[in-house]
Parts: sequence; structure tokens; C-alpha cells
Amino acid sequence: VKQVLATGIHGILLCHADSPGAVKAFVEAVRFPTSRLGVGEGVGEGLRGVHGVQTASAIWGISQREYIEKADVWPLNPNGEIILGLKIEDKRALANVDASFKVPGIAFAEWGPGDMGLSLGIPMSPTDGDSMPAPVREARAKVLAACKANKKFFLNTVRPNTVAAMIQEGVMIGSGGAEAAEIGRKYSKRPQPW
Repeated sequence: VKQVLATGIHGILLCHADSPGAVKAFVEAVRFPTSRLGVGEGVGEGLRGVHGVQTASAIWGISQREYIEKADVWPLNPNGEIILGLKIEDKRALANVDASFKVPGIAFAEWGPGDMGLSLGIPMSPTDGDSMPAPVREARAKVLAACKANKKFFLNTVRPNTVAAMIQEGVMIGSGGAEAAEIGRKYSKRPQPW
């Protein structure tokens, strides 16, 4: 995690986030010990050291001191500029989804249909799309419901023909091509940020 953060990224997705303990360790690994918001309230002191701060701060275009202040997790720190996500993609992660989402410092989550299917004993490909078996669709519904209940943004693949329905359903982060993004912006009346 520390080496990834040293590259100046603004977000990390923890795949196969299968337990609250793993999620807690993830959040703590990203945070500096000086980041005190939430410590003792479901998350311990940050474990990140100064390795990579010089490079990351240069990429962000700010001083090292400013970087240490800003490189904290949002929304736990309202001024934090790093977002953390969880990928709920196996039956262990699915069983613990509500408890894992209660760990402070997580902004979003997604599910992994291909790996979820394999974990449930259903051989399938990530490209199976709309032909997903009922247990896999039920797993997605559980992750989406847990996101809504715990105020996490839900990430899902969107296509030009599905983006409006996904937004209506509660998908807040859509991964897809430029055409789907444009349709989604028009549907939600969201302006370009630039």
C-alpha cells in the first residue's frame, strides 16, 4: 500500500475485501499517525510513514507538509483527498459486507461478478453481463443494499444502454466508456467539472 501511495494516487480499491479486520488494516495502512479523526472509533492509528512523501507531494503539486495533511481518507476526514474502496467479490466478503462497511474511512464499493460467481460455485465469465444466474444477481443486490444502508457509493459497470437505469437504481460511480459517461451526465444533468 505504501509503495502505491508513493506514486501519488488519489484512491485504492481493496480486492477480495473479505473481513472487517482486513478493511481496518487497509485503512490504517493508508493513514499517517498524525491523522487522528476516527482513531479509537473503529479504526486505529495510521501506520504510513514518510516513504514516498517527496514523490507523491511533487505529483500533487504541493509541499510535503501539505501532502501529509491532505493525504487522508475521505469521507472520514472531510478534507481528505484519498478515497478507498472495497471490492466484494467472494462469498466471504459477501457474508461480512455489512460489518466491513462499518469500518470508518471507506468511500465506495463494487462487486465482482466473475469472481463472485466462481466463489459461489458458478463458472462464469465477467462478460456474461445480463445472463447472470440468480445467486450472482442476489449477491449484487446485497452489496448495493449494504452500500445504501452504510452511505457508501456503489460502483458498477455501465453501458450506453444501461447507464440511466443504473443511476436510477443507485449506482453512484460508473465505469464505462465515453459514450456511457456522456449519456449518464445528460441523464443526471451533471456538468463537466472542467
